[in-house]
Amino acid sequence: MKTDLITREGFNSLKQELDHLWREKRPEVTKKVAWAASLGDRSENADYQYNKKLLREIDRRVRYLRKRLEIIKVVDYSPQQKGKVFFGAWVEVENEQGELRKFRIVGPDEIYARKDYISIDSPMARALLKKEVDDEVWVQTPTGRKQWFVIEIHYPGQD
Repeated sequence: MKTDLITREGFNSLKQELDHLWREKRPEVTKKVAWAASLGDRSENADYQYNKKLLREIDRRVRYLRKRLEIIKVVDYSPQQKGKVFFGAWVEVENEQGELRKFRIVGPDEIYARKDYISIDSPMARALLKKEVDDEVWVQTPTGRKQWFVIEIHYPGQD
């Protein structure tokens, strides 16, 4: 089950994607489909078939984004979060071997195309919630339990 939380940046990004698809990409592809259809036989018209498929993909993504934007709840930073790990935090952790990892805890809609974001639903994020700097965290992974130590916690816009 996906958590229906998102950061302000993630929400704005999804809105921008929806706006781009609906106002720019879809009308452009619709024109191409109409032009290709005007050429006649659609069954052997590669331009028509490709752009019609692209139009279906755009429409599917637009429907998904509209539904998702209605459901998700934007979570902004609150001063009460200072010093503890909560949604939207940048967290740096270290294991006993000295391996460092830094990532941001975000909603499941934001993790794609970002190597430094993890979902709030992930085992690491769940284990880190409400922890403070120097706290020890045990995370259940596919290869067994791993121990991590919280090194740093930072929130965007917090200074």
